[in-house]
This record gives sequence, structure tokens and C-alpha cells, in this order.
Amino acid sequence: MFYEPDKKNHGLAHTPYKSCIVPRPIGWISTISKNGKINLAPYSQFNNLGFEPGYLCFSGGRQSPDSHIKDSVINAEETGGFVYNMATYELREKVNLSAQITDSDIDEMRALGLTPGNSRLVKAPFVVESPINIECVYYTTLTLPGNDFKTNHDVVIGRVVGVHIKDEYIDSDGKIDILKIRPLARLGYEDYTSVESLFSMKLNGPSSDFLSYGLHGG
Repeated sequence: MFYEPDKKNHGLAHTPYKSCIVPRPIGWISTISKNGKINLAPYSQFNNLGFEPGYLCFSGGRQSPDSHIKDSVINAEETGGFVYNMATYELREKVNLSAQITDSDIDEMRALGLTPGNSRLVKAPFVVESPINIECVYYTTLTLPGNDFKTNHDVVIGRVVGVHIKDEYIDSDGKIDILKIRPLARLGYEDYTSVESLFSMKLNGPSSDFLSYGLHGG
């Protein structure tokens, strides 16, 4: 089949686009407002943008009907940072519930029984229960136009300045034990997955630490 997203002419019961880009890591983003209120929200439009230095981004779609900018976006801009907390299978219910709290006056961490940890380099706290937390200093916001102004996407980019990893998730080889963590990922519709298996592939060519991890197209 072929369809044009702007025309919505796919003829299916559910729009398939989000199921074509999967699995997507979930950015469980914690921020703090200029008034000291903690916010925690999951974003499936999230990813890493580079290394040395690292940059992370999350995209918050405007909330209709008043085109309200997400609290995470506002807080990151006003207080200068945010924290990525790894969402896991064990924490899946709390991740899901954190998406349903939209009142800016509610502290999602407290409401969900999560523990705020003191970040080293940014004002926003991190989720202690999460195995990995990455502190980011706010860099910029890129606003992508929606089909109308009420559906604009605010893409927040942060520069990675600090990484917390719980010791019990580092194996004897000095690598992160991904299978033990079981990171949560977003699929399409109401579907999710978690990492339960893995395999390795080495790139052919000159041996170097840069080339041996990941795909780098030319």
C-alpha cells in the first residue's frame, strides 16, 4: 500500500505511521519549574543526537484546544535543564500513569510514590528508582510546525553533562547489563515492548573504539 499522511488516505482502521518507526526509546523526563514544582512525563518522541558531547532531545506536541506548551518544555527552558530517566519494564505502570497527570500543580513523583534524587549539575531531580539517569543542560528548542498552530511540536535539545548508572547494572566486563534492566520502548497504537534479547555485530574495517560500536553511515 501507499498513502499520503497529509491526506489520511490509508483506508485502515488505525493510522499506521507511528508503527513504522519502532521501537522508540521512551524519554522519561523530569524537570522542575521556576517555582520549585517537580514534573515527570514520558515522551516517545525522544532520542540521542550525538556523542562527544552527547545531546538528547524530546519532542512535546502542543496540547489542544489552546495549543498549550508542555510543562516539561517550559520548565527546561526556564530553569536551564532536564533529566532523562530510563523507563523499564519494572517501572512500566508508573511510566504509564505519569503520562495521565496533566495538572501542573501535581508533583508526579510524589503522586506515584517515586523518590526524587538530587542531581549534581542541573536543578531538576532524577528518579532514584530508575537504573540510569542522564543530566542535561538546556541547549535550544526547535519548534516544528504542525498542520495548524495547535499541533506544533516543540523539540527540546539538551547537552549531556552527567550520567548516573546504578552499580548493580554494570556487569563484570564493564558493560551495562541491558537484559537485566529491560528498557521499555514504545511501539504504535497502545503497544509497548522491552529488551529481552540481544545479538552483536562487528563492523568490517579498521579496528577502533569509534567504529566498533554502532552504525555510522557516510
